[in-house]
Amino acid sequence: MKTSIIYHSYSGVTRGVAEQIQKACDGDLVEVRSKEYSSRLTAYTIGCYRAMKGMCDRIEPETLDVSSYDCIVIGTPVWAGRATPAINAAVAALAGCEGKKAIIYATCGGNAQETTPILKKALEARGVTVAGEFVFDKAGVKDPGRMSAMIARIKATGTE
Repeated sequence: MKTSIIYHSYSGVTRGVAEQIQKACDGDLVEVRSKEYSSRLTAYTIGCYRAMKGMCDRIEPETLDVSSYDCIVIGTPVWAGRATPAINAAVAALAGCEGKKAIIYATCGGNAQETTPILKKALEARGVTVAGEFVFDKAGVKDPGRMSAMIARIKATGTE
């Protein structure tokens, strides 16, 4: 099974989850970086507004070709109850994603609100089947059982 782990991380929490997935599943890590913000202040003030509106940032890499992967994992922090504009752009930048299966996860300080349902809808509009949704709040990030459940779902998704 070949897995692509696509994530955006500003504080490092979402990156930490992605690295745990990579270690357990031997997938390819792809960090999506926004080209929009010059400071932490603009990232959270402008970025949160853009997240609420479902907008996309200019990102690097500009295209994400997942045609050779069996499973796609997409991770995002929660900004203003939504996926980050960088992840919105990553979903739009997916190439070769039609017919693929994905697992999505969100990291947050408290409540992910509509993050995973909106992200799921965006992926389904691209022809991707979302086979699992996970939210990691502050306690969840440290919960080995929650992480194990997601990793088991990723491994199962790649063989279905």
